[in-house]
Amino acid sequence: MNSMLNWAGQGAESQPQVQISRRFPATLGRFDDPADRAAIDGLVRWIEDLYREELLQRPSKHVYVRTLPAAVIERIDRLRDGPLIRSLIAAHVPMGSVIAPMKHTDELYVSHYNKDRGGDQGLFDRHYDGNLRFLSGSVVVRALIYLQSDATYKVVFHDSRVEKAFATYDFGLLDFHRELHWVEGQYNPADRQRILLKCNYLVTPRGAALLGRIGGRAALAANTSVFYVVKAAMEYSKSPSTPPQVAVGFLCNLFRRLNNIHPLVALAIPLAFAGAVVAASGWAIGRLLA
Repeated sequence: MNSMLNWAGQGAESQPQVQISRRFPATLGRFDDPADRAAIDGLVRWIEDLYREELLQRPSKHVYVRTLPAAVIERIDRLRDGPLIRSLIAAHVPMGSVIAPMKHTDELYVSHYNKDRGGDQGLFDRHYDGNLRFLSGSVVVRALIYLQSDATYKVVFHDSRVEKAFATYDFGLLDFHRELHWVEGQYNPADRQRILLKCNYLVTPRGAALLGRIGGRAALAANTSVFYVVKAAMEYSKSPSTPPQVAVGFLCNLFRRLNNIHPLVALAIPLAFAGAVVAASGWAIGRLLA
């Protein structure tokens, strides 16, 4: 985990700390370098060969980049660690910020427009990717790198007032916790497969003080925990076919809508429900023992 906090943005170690709490604006870009495009084309060929069956199915598919072969990860590193994305992030955060790649959370994503009330419906409906937008002092920037796509779907970044129908070689940067966004379009099996990389970067103030380092690690731990819990629930309940999957899918979509109102609302309701269950259980046990 320590190594993830060593990729610095602009500025020197001695600069004073700055607060990073404002929303990172949705930012658009495109890979035009021939070597970058060759890396993308090679990745698409590999994905289409390995995941041939999955590409024909409706549910979305996520694969953690860290589980892929080393040669494939090397091509992905060229894109996510390259100067193009790094410079665009640095241009919109305070000078001296530390930009730490969260590679343990990065994913290869096969995107199918699949609204069946399962856990992955939230990938297309109005949603925030994360639920920690009430925290100050850090920002998580997500890069959506389109390895293959045609312009039949439009992504709307509501808070930044940006819209884009992404095509192959395009990418978009957004605030993971603070950008309300959704996808507009209709499923067409004849469309080109939408194959993306989802790459995440934690941006924190630079500071040599112990408090600054602890704060950066705490933000990383909080974001990682939320990411894995939400992702596991979504993956379990996509295209639900059993009662437990239907129930988890319902909860995923309910908490997504509550999180759109405010993350504390999404947190307060299950806590209140759990408290009511505990109180009722205590009352029932008390009656039995009386």
